[in-house]
Order: sequence, then C-alpha cells, then structure tokens
Amino acid sequence: FIYSSFTQIPFSSLLLFHLFLIIIIVTTQASSSSFSPNTMSSNHFTYEPNQYVQLHQEQRKTLENTPLPPLPRPIEELVGRGDFSKIKVAAVQLETPVSSPQGFVDRAEKAVIEAVYEHGANLVLLQELFQGPYFCQSQEAAFFATAESHVEEEGQNALIARMQQLAKMLQVVLPISLFERKNNAYYNSVVMIDADGSILGTYRKTHIPDGTGYQEKYYFTPGDTGFKVFHTKVGVVGVGICWDQWFPETARAMALLGADVLLYPTAIGSEPQDPTIDSADHWQRAMQGHAASNVIPVIASNRYGTEILLDGEGKEKQ
Repeated sequence: FIYSSFTQIPFSSLLLFHLFLIIIIVTTQASSSSFSPNTMSSNHFTYEPNQYVQLHQEQRKTLENTPLPPLPRPIEELVGRGDFSKIKVAAVQLETPVSSPQGFVDRAEKAVIEAVYEHGANLVLLQELFQGPYFCQSQEAAFFATAESHVEEEGQNALIARMQQLAKMLQVVLPISLFERKNNAYYNSVVMIDADGSILGTYRKTHIPDGTGYQEKYYFTPGDTGFKVFHTKVGVVGVGICWDQWFPETARAMALLGADVLLYPTAIGSEPQDPTIDSADHWQRAMQGHAASNVIPVIASNRYGTEILLDGEGKEKQ
C-alpha cells in the first residue's frame, strides 16, 4: 500500500482572501524498520497484525509515564508566541517506518515541536490515524483492541492527556485523529485540542469507504456528530477526515458554519485493485473545487511511504 507525500494548498491566489492565514509544510522521514522478520524491502514498513497489537498494548501501559520530548529552548524565547491574530498552519507528513508502536507517537510529537519552533505554527495538522499503520487494508479483528476510549473525559485517556499537555506547553491547536471506541460503537474521529490544552469536542468521520485496501466499514461506524467547526484561539477550524474530502457537502456545511480554514487528515494511497490507476489528480482537483466554491483554504496531510500487511507466516497478505 503506497502513500504519496502531498499537502494540498489549493488555488494559492485564494489566500488573498485570507491574509491572516499562513500555510507551511513539514515532511519528516524516518529510518525504515519492521515488526516482522521478513522486511520485504529496506524501503517498506511491514507489520503482522497480532504482533503489532501486542506491542501496542504493552507500550500504551507506559504512555502516561513517558516524558514528552525535550524542547529546543524555553517556549518563552519564541518571538510572537501566544499571538493568535494570524492562523499559521503546519501540515505534517510522516514516513511510516518506526522502530516500535511508541515510535509513531514519538515522531508526531517531535514533528509538532519542529513545526512550532522552526516555523512558528499555531495550528498543526497531523495525518489520519497517525498513531500506527493504516490497518484498514484488511479485516483484522485484533485491531479493535487499539481503539481509544473516553477521549473527551478529562484525564481518562493517556494519549489525549498527553496531546493536551503538548498543546498547552507549545500554545498550539492540535486536531488529533484517532480510532475511537464510544460505548459499543467504533469511529474514525478527530479530537480538537485548543492552544490552552482544553478539549473543544470531537468530529466523527461521516463518509466511510469500503473497497480493496480501504475496508473501513469493517472498523468504523458512520459518524454521529454531523459536520462541525471548532472555535479555537486561532480562529474557526473545520475538520473532515480523508474520504470526506470527496463530498462537496462536507466542505460546504463547514463553510456555512463559519470556518476560516478546512483541514483533512488523510490516508489516501495507491489503488490495489488496479495499480495502473492514479487517483491523485482527481483527489487534488476535488479539493481545489472545495476551495474555489467556498473561497476558503483547504489543507490535507497525507501519509508518506509504503506499508505492507503480513500474514502469520510473514508473507504479504494484501
């Protein structure tokens, strides 16, 4: 499953209508590694579901006691920090290979710090489901154990509490994409954390794909939140998730709700049913249409690299 490094900044001329908005791109590559003895290729990330989930669960037990990455220097030394008169968005794209499940979270935190310290971002968009590989390539019941619960309850979820701490420390708005369990339902969700560390609410993905390599209906229930915007310290932020990008009503609804900018954390890659198909131009044109129709900037953060799902024998499954 191959993902392209791409952040869409549609119709740059439209930024003239939003002079308070600055967009930057942060792309981070990591050394390649694997959770399987069969590495397939040094440029590929390979994983076997049961092995990955076991490691994920073991490391999550220690997450709340794991310190955040150190800051390059005191945050007070950054000129203009805390000035929210302009929206400065960093769209972060991260290469998949890491050395452990915890490495997915570590690299995201370091990328957020880099976006703030090196680029002055006050709104940072990470890619869809950034805490691990895109597991929806196949139907694997083991992955339900990785879903996050109690994501809006203060102090009840270790990952969200950690992201709240990071947001408050850096004075940055963080939309956090995750696999959520709510009661007996499972969702593809974004939890919006404001620059003071407070939780503003959750959006649950409305449009759920179901096809070769994108078997999300096995994992996710269609969202029950409706389209939403969040009134953050930097402005009114609308967030859709991945396949929501293909539908004009998502962008239109958020624009009518007063969004200043539309964000889409994303995992759009190759077309496994037909490798000759390249849907990148279609995808980009759809987002350009949303930007033009609503006169609003649209930013997506996609995955980068190649992910290979393995079976129990270490052979490629997808």
